[in-house]
Amino acid sequence: MGPKLRLGDILVEQKKITHEQLMHALGVQKQSNFSKKLGEIFIEEGLVSEKDLATILASQLGYSFLDLYSVDIDFSVLKNYSLNLLKNADAIIFKEDEDFIHIAVADPLNVEAMESLENIIIIKPIKFYISLKHDIKHVFERLEIIETAQVLMNQVKQEIASKEFKLDNEQSSIMLLIMQILKSSIINGASDVHIEPNEYDVSVRNRVDGVLREIFVLDIEVYNALASRIKILGNLDISEKRKSQDGRFSMNVMGRNFDFRLSTAPTLHGESIVMRILDQEKILLTLDQLGMSEKNLGKFQDLLKSPYGIVFVTGPTGSGKTTTLYAALNDIKDIKNKIITIEDPIEYQLPLVQQMQTNDKIGYGFADVLRSVLRQDPDIIMVGETRDEETLSTAVGASLTGHLVFSTLHTNDAPSAITRMVQMGLPSYLIADSLVGVVTQRLVRKVCTFCKKEHKPQRSDIAKVKAYIPENSTFYSGEGCSKCAFSGYDGRIMICEILMIDDALSSQISLGKNRYELKEAAVKNGYEPMLIDGITKALEGTTSLEEVLRVVKI
Repeated sequence: MGPKLRLGDILVEQKKITHEQLMHALGVQKQSNFSKKLGEIFIEEGLVSEKDLATILASQLGYSFLDLYSVDIDFSVLKNYSLNLLKNADAIIFKEDEDFIHIAVADPLNVEAMESLENIIIIKPIKFYISLKHDIKHVFERLEIIETAQVLMNQVKQEIASKEFKLDNEQSSIMLLIMQILKSSIINGASDVHIEPNEYDVSVRNRVDGVLREIFVLDIEVYNALASRIKILGNLDISEKRKSQDGRFSMNVMGRNFDFRLSTAPTLHGESIVMRILDQEKILLTLDQLGMSEKNLGKFQDLLKSPYGIVFVTGPTGSGKTTTLYAALNDIKDIKNKIITIEDPIEYQLPLVQQMQTNDKIGYGFADVLRSVLRQDPDIIMVGETRDEETLSTAVGASLTGHLVFSTLHTNDAPSAITRMVQMGLPSYLIADSLVGVVTQRLVRKVCTFCKKEHKPQRSDIAKVKAYIPENSTFYSGEGCSKCAFSGYDGRIMICEILMIDDALSSQISLGKNRYELKEAAVKNGYEPMLIDGITKALEGTTSLEEVLRVVKI
C-alpha cells in the first residue's frame, strides 16, 4: 500500500497545499538526491504540520492516529524486543493483548522498517497505529530515565521494607534520591522541580527555559516516603495531606548554597510537590542584560528617572517581572537614596536596599508593611505584588506624596493595567495623577546558536503576522544538538511593551475611557504592542516565530 500512495497528490486534493507548492517540494527533493522524504520537506517548508501529515496518512492507509500521551504504555512489554530495531523504525510497542501486538509508527511509508517489524515479531499479528515522531522519541527517553533511576529506587524500597527505616536519617536512600533529583535539576539549569504522582508511577519534571521536561520516573511505592521527607525539609506537617502547604529550606548541592521554595497541593493520586530553585550566588542582571530593545530600554530608563509616581511591571507568573524590578533597583540604588522593598518571599539580597518580608500568618501583609514603610522615610519603594485594593490605594497614595513606587500586576498587556486598577476600586482621576508608566513582558526561549538554521514557519503562523513583516522574511530555529539538550533552544530573553503616560493619555484615563480607547490613544503616543518586539527578535534570529506566538496573543 505504501508505494502506491501518492502523498503529494492527496495533499493537493485535500487543498492542504497547491500544485505549485508540490512541484517546489519535488524540486527540493531532487536537489537532495532524494535523501529527503517528501513528507519531511512539506513540514520543513511550513506547508503542513507533522500532526496534519500523520492524520492524513492514517486516514488514507486505514490506520488509527494515536496520541501516545493518552494511553498507558506497558514498558514491561518493550523489554522483550530489540530496542535498537524499534528505534531505527521509529516505532514503539505500547501494548500486547490476546489478539495483537499494538505498535505505533511515525512513518508508515517506510516499507523496509514495517517489513522488518513483521519479520521479527511473529508470535502474534501486529496492529499498526500512526503517532508523532517526537512523541515516540519521548517514550524511548522515558524508558532510559526509568532504567537510570531503578537502582536507587530499589535501594529505597529495600530500606522502606526494613524495620530500621527512619525519615529523619540524613544518610538514608530516600535522602540520596532527593539529592539526586535536586542535583540533576540544577545541572539542567531548572527554575522549578515538579514531583507529580500518577496512578502507577511518579513523574519528576524540570522547568527549563519556561518549559517542563521529564527527568525521572519513579515507582509509586517510593512516593509516600519521598513526599514526607521533602515536607520534613520544609518544616511542613507530614500528616496534613488534605490542604496546600508552603515552606522553604536551604541545602548545599555540589558545594553551593541553594534555597528552595516548597509548595504542596492535594491531587487525585497524592500531593503534587513543586520546588522553586533559588541560587543565592546567582548574579543579578543589569538593565542592559534584560534583552530590551534599544528603544524600549530608553523608555524604561526614562521611567526610572521619574521623581515620583507609580510604575507597574505586568505579565503572567514566570514572565520575569521580579527579575526586571531587581535590575531596575540595582540600576538606581545609590548611597543618597533610601530604597525599601516589600516582598513575599525575598528571593535575592540587594546591596544598599532594605528588604522587608511579609507574613500573612501574623496579619503582616503587603498593605500593613507598606504603611509601616512610609514611616521609614524612603525615596523609592518596591511592592512585590499589588494583590488587592488596600495595597493599591496605599501604593498610589505613597506615589502622590513624593515617592517613586514600583510594583507588579497580573495583566496581559500594558493598557489592561489601567482597567485592572479601576476594577480593583481605584478612582480614574487617582490613576491619571499617579501612574507614570507600565511595562508588560514575557520570556521567550532563545534559538541555540550552535544548531541555528534558517526555518520556514507554518503558513498559518505567517498569515497571523503578515501585516508586521516584510515580504519573504527569513526566520530561524534550532535543529537540536547536545549543547541545548536537543531542544533547539538555550536560555531565555525578554520581549516587552512599554506604555508611557503623557498628558493626553492621562486625560483619557481620568475620563474613564475603556481599554481599546486607551490603546488607540497610546499608539498615537508611540506605544508599540509586545508582538512587534517579539517579531523583531524573531527576524534577528534571537528567537523563533513559533516561540513568539506561543507567548503572545494576536
